[in-house]
Amino acid sequence: MSEMTQLPDLMPVLPELFLAAGALVLLMIGAFGGQRISFLVNGMSMGLIAATALFVLPFGAEMGETFDGAFVLDQFAYFMKQLVLIGSFFAIAMSWAYAKSQNFDKFEYPVLIVLATLGMMLMLSANDMIALYLGLELQSLSLYVVAAINRDSVRSTEAGLKYFVLGALSSGMLLYGMSLTYGFTGQISFEGISSVLAQEGASLGLVIGLVFILAGLAFKISAVPFHMWTPDVYEGAPTPVTAFFAAAPKVAAMGMTVRIVIDGFQPVTSDWQQVLVFVAIASMALGAFAAIGQTNIKRLMAYSSIGHMGYALVGLAAGTQTGVEGVVFYMAAYLAMTLGVFACILSMRRAEGMVEDTSELAGLSRTNLPMAILLAVLLWSLAGIPPFIGFFGKWFVFSAAVEAGLYPLAIIGVLMSVVGAYYYLRIIKIMFFDEPAEPFEPMPMELRVVLGLSGAFVILFAFMPGPIVQAANAAAGSLF
Repeated sequence: MSEMTQLPDLMPVLPELFLAAGALVLLMIGAFGGQRISFLVNGMSMGLIAATALFVLPFGAEMGETFDGAFVLDQFAYFMKQLVLIGSFFAIAMSWAYAKSQNFDKFEYPVLIVLATLGMMLMLSANDMIALYLGLELQSLSLYVVAAINRDSVRSTEAGLKYFVLGALSSGMLLYGMSLTYGFTGQISFEGISSVLAQEGASLGLVIGLVFILAGLAFKISAVPFHMWTPDVYEGAPTPVTAFFAAAPKVAAMGMTVRIVIDGFQPVTSDWQQVLVFVAIASMALGAFAAIGQTNIKRLMAYSSIGHMGYALVGLAAGTQTGVEGVVFYMAAYLAMTLGVFACILSMRRAEGMVEDTSELAGLSRTNLPMAILLAVLLWSLAGIPPFIGFFGKWFVFSAAVEAGLYPLAIIGVLMSVVGAYYYLRIIKIMFFDEPAEPFEPMPMELRVVLGLSGAFVILFAFMPGPIVQAANAAAGSLF
């Protein structure tokens, strides 16, 4: 009599099962209810994500592995999943006013956000290459559709098409790298790959596979030289979609990159470290210099995000627990700052519609002083000016690089921060010293809440750093 197959322990994957079931229910509600209940689906999607973040993940899921080790829930996955859920929740919340004014009330939008969030959570817990690819493609396919969801807009359709074509290319590169890695190690799990590399070292074929994997991952985090989609997609996609792209998917992709190189390729740190150092320097430089001439604020934020991914990679390039702690903390700070800035961008609306040129912020301090002050604080933080949280994020990643002996990388990072500060300070100058432009319409309540929470987090972190720093330390420690 054959032994009965043991069912996997589903407790670690309970949040993902909860989200998947909720997404299917919401899809049925939207399909049968039509567009007239799109706001109900919006609200229920926010409730689903909030329930996952507040109850299912903290109290319902257990730390551990399941599916023969293909799925792992540890402190790192837990912390990064919380960031992803926060980013997705506020991305849906910030779309309410836009949906009312721009004919954007489609029930598919929040459902696709939930499905993309599900893919991101699977990415963060993936412990082998197949599980990682499944999560990555679930996220990517949802994002392709979301980018082009405004079918009446040529810009939105073009953005979705560019993202799809380049995303398919990056997925092919990633798969090719994974196939080479499997071919030269005979393993698909990160632990198996790591053990083989520890015993046998890296052959030329495996190094080539590693380079292809890093190239595919660089596309997902908008790192140079695979950043080419970012400015066009950020500008062309509807603004709430751009806000989502700039927040949660970046956190998930960076977390996925950290898990692959630390869990899977830690024994050959010197090989992937060289690639990450080059990518970090190129991303910081392009983000600093290319944004200087931008007048469209969404394109400016695209180049800003490229630069910030470069700063985060500085910590990862160190290859140490301190470096990973810096990356985790930096992504938490980046998420808060980005959500606040996009709350302001979504508030750049007049009776004739949305405006995106930075000159439209002229004299904002005399037409909407609270918004001008909070936006200035967020821009100072993005520039890395103390005492705001952005300064501490850069301090952590640069300190990790110095500890690892990567002095040129840290010096270049500081210099690029100085260059990048120019375009942030230029916007502050426009808001406080230029003649006022026509005032914007009153900021919707949900955007006020997001901006207020973001501003409070950025300002108050210096007075209460303990909880976030300790959580980042625990998250990084679980990988070592």
